[in-house]
Amino acid sequence: MFNHAPHDYKCPICLAVDGIESKDTMMKQDDILYRDNLVMAVVNSKFITGNEGHVIVVPKKHYENFYDLPDEVGEKIIKIAKRVAIAMKEIRGCDGIMIQQNNEPASGQHALHYHMHIFPRFNNDNIWLKMKDAYVANPSERHKYSDPLKQYFRKIKG
Repeated sequence: MFNHAPHDYKCPICLAVDGIESKDTMMKQDDILYRDNLVMAVVNSKFITGNEGHVIVVPKKHYENFYDLPDEVGEKIIKIAKRVAIAMKEIRGCDGIMIQQNNEPASGQHALHYHMHIFPRFNNDNIWLKMKDAYVANPSERHKYSDPLKQYFRKIKG
């Protein structure tokens, strides 16, 4: 009802969920810090200077947006987003956390697969001014942010 993806849409998030690394997705398997039967959490490939290494939590099954998302999956996304936020506070020492989730192109949704952003925030970071200058980080740059989060999630699982 509120979907905008064309019939032949090649979803970059679904490709990553399926383990495919190609020109159609910027996500690398090394970016994944958490995965279970419903969701996965990934260090986003786009960096914002001063707020690098933000995370997105996505359902493993394709749902275009919030309107389509089953309650059970949404609840799991919130649970994992909260864990990511706590991990960021502990690991990065950030002053706060910002959650962002866009639905439909008019809101700025660019990948037409539900995804929730968790940004580390720092006092006076001016993130809103820098968002337009986000850049695709080299996969090797992302390890600095994904590796400590992977370790954190392995520790709390055990």
